[in-house]
Parts: sequence; structure tokens; C-alpha cells
Amino acid sequence: MPFTIAIIGRPNVGKSTLFNRLVGQKLALVDDQPGVTRDRREGDARLGDLSFTIIDTAGLDEGARGSLTARMQAQTETAIASADALMFVIDARAGLTPNDRSFADFARRANKPVVLVANKSEGRHGELGAMESYALGLGDPIQISAEHGEGMSDLYDALRVLMPEPEDDEEDIEGLSEEDFATRPIRVAIVGRPNAGKSTLINHLLGEERMLTSPEAGTTRDSIAVEIKWQGRDFRVFDTAGLRRRSRIDEKLEKLSVADALRAVRFAEVVVLMMDAQNRFEEQDLRIADLVEREGRALVIAVNKWDLMERQPSQIAKLRKDVDHWLPQVKGAPVVAVSGLRGEGIDRLMQGIVDAYAIWNRRVSTSALNRWFEQAVDANPPPAVSGRRLKLNYITQTKARPPSFVVFCSRADAVPESYLRYLVNSLREYFELPGTPVRITLREKANPFAHKRKRPS
Repeated sequence: MPFTIAIIGRPNVGKSTLFNRLVGQKLALVDDQPGVTRDRREGDARLGDLSFTIIDTAGLDEGARGSLTARMQAQTETAIASADALMFVIDARAGLTPNDRSFADFARRANKPVVLVANKSEGRHGELGAMESYALGLGDPIQISAEHGEGMSDLYDALRVLMPEPEDDEEDIEGLSEEDFATRPIRVAIVGRPNAGKSTLINHLLGEERMLTSPEAGTTRDSIAVEIKWQGRDFRVFDTAGLRRRSRIDEKLEKLSVADALRAVRFAEVVVLMMDAQNRFEEQDLRIADLVEREGRALVIAVNKWDLMERQPSQIAKLRKDVDHWLPQVKGAPVVAVSGLRGEGIDRLMQGIVDAYAIWNRRVSTSALNRWFEQAVDANPPPAVSGRRLKLNYITQTKARPPSFVVFCSRADAVPESYLRYLVNSLREYFELPGTPVRITLREKANPFAHKRKRPS
């Protein structure tokens, strides 16, 4: 029997949009009006290499016995009963509602694994709403945008743990250590502007002409996945279409190719950004690097066609300095000069991918984290706002892949972005997290007196 997952949640949180994305077709009607979905709908879903049955359900709502709303809820309850696991979806932009809290209890009573999905997590409001969802007690929220396909790799990781392994694969990835991760295939996307040499590089890695190559830009249209083994490590590498500036994308086919490349980035764990050595750090290169950082992927910079450059002393050191100047948000990202045509620098590139992947997976102990935090705040206290000093209480790591942290503080909205950047840079340097995206979210510590009523006099 296929593994079955039911998507549940209150109306209009994006359940049907998520259903459509997972089945790869617009099977479920989607509209801003709540309550469009009434019956439960099943579909065959795929997420990366995972295959399962997905059930779209009506929004959980309260209704009178015998009413249409009550019958819709009965359909949802039937779906829950037949499912192996639940995806509980909330609207991160709207924040938690009383219905969310009520139906979180309902989901817990089902006594089945629950994946908490914070949909519509784009932007600052979405980030804050996702953090608020910790109060539901359903574990770490998976932050996604079902409409834009963001966060699908994190959802893959959450579902992969729940689903049974194929009969010929005994691996159980729940609770894997860094050493265990060393044995898993690393998902790598090769991205860059058209004609940067992506397909030529992959052909050299494979030792065969697997990818079509041509001096003409735009030869690659689909994102093609190939399996590569290097020094005993397995890699699943995606060759992608070249990413042009949006204003230069005219043909419908190329628009689909670019969308496919962006999906490859979101499914990847490490992204290799290939630049042309003779035309490096152009605007589109910087945009792609920023996209990779925003998606939370480990980044490796490959400067291709290095064989065409005139060799000069300290050239690599200058390249390292240029990367840190142009891409401060991923300072310290591995930089490798390569020639895909001649195979120069390939071993250094592959080692850079392995190193970036290990850092991306890193977890920091809470005790060491708070020792650093105390030192960082003492060395540079947060500024006073409106005459009142901001108080930062403590920090905890909520997840790896990429390393993500929550700082509990007073008046989270008053902490300047510059101070947040100081914490990120200090943390990255102290714990040796070069190049990987680092996420720090501010969360206000609950006020224990906020809900206490005054005693009657």
C-alpha cells in the first residue's frame, strides 16, 4: 500500500495549492474565497525521489450537525483516519488563530505523525508567523510558499524521515549524525548564466558526453539529473538551463526552462554557481548567488574557463577577496578556479562541495552557543531605543540545513538590522561557518504577567 498523507488545516491556508504542487497538476480548484474544497481529493504525489498518495481535504471548520459544513468535516475526518501521516497547514502571514489552536489539538488526538507546514512564509510577516507556530506544540514548522515552490527541500526532509524505506534500502535517516550524512548522496545543482560551461563540467565529471554542449547559449533546457561517484562519495547532480535576466526571457519554452532551474536550486543541498572567468561578477551572477542564499542552500563558487586566463601571482587570493567583496552575505564561500573543458580544478571543486555540505549540516551545542552569545553581547551591547536598552536573553539553534537560530529578547521589532548582521557575522566567524547561509530570528520572550488579571480590591 502506498504511504498516504492528508493535508489538513482551517479554510484558505493554501492546502489545495500545496496539493497541486505535489501532484504536479492543477487538479484542485484554487481561489481566494475560503471553502472552495468540499470533498476530499486524492492524487499521486512526488517530491524529489519520494512517491506517496496525497489527500486534499476541506478546511477544518465548526458546523451544525447535518449541515454542509459538518459533512465537509466528516469527509476530512475520514481522510485523517485513512492517512499514515498528516500535514497540518497554517497561514504564516495571518499568524495563529483560535481555529488553528483548536484543530492542532484535533490533529494530536489523531495519534499520527504530524508535519507542521507554515505556508505563505515569504517576507518578514511570514517569518514571524512561522515562529509563532511553535506555540502549537507540533514541532518545528516547515516554512514554505506552496504558490512559489519555496521551501520544498525542507518539506522533503521532513517527509523523508516519516516514510518507510524501500525493501532494498535499510537506511533510516531519522536522527542521523554528521558521520551518517557523509554516506548519503549529496544533491547538487549547477547553475549560472547561459554558456558558463555547466554541461561541459558535468560531462568531464561523468567521463562521457552525457550533456549536449554548444558554443550557442541556451542549449540546455531541462534540468537533467545524473549520478556521480567521487572518492567513494555519491552525488546527484542537476545540470540546469542558464539563468538570464528576466527582461531577456521572451520565449515560453525558455521561461519554463528557467522555472525548472529554479526548482533544481530548491531541491538541491549544495549549489555550484559557475561564472565565466573572463566575465565574472556580472549583475546576473550576483542575483543568482543572492537567490541561493535566500533559499538557504550551501554555495560553492566555480570560476570556469580558467585556462583562458593569463596566469599571474596571487590571482587566486585576489579572486577570494573579490568574492567576499561582492557577496558579503555568503562570506567565506568556497571559491575554485576550474576548466571544465580540460578537467582542471575538478578535485578541488568536489572537495569544496563536500566541505560546504558538512558546514550546512552543522549543529552547535546549546552551552557553546550561549557562551558565544554572552561574549558577543558584552563586547557590543544592543543599542538603546527610545531611551530603553534592548535586552537579549538567550539563543537556541532550531535546525541545521542551513544553521538557523532563534534569539529570545524584549521588543524584537526594535532590534536594528545592523545589529542582527553583527550577530550573524560574529556567529559565523566564531563557529567557523564560512559561506553557508546563517538564519537568526528574533522572538519576544513571553510576558508572564500579560494574562494575569488584577485581584478585586
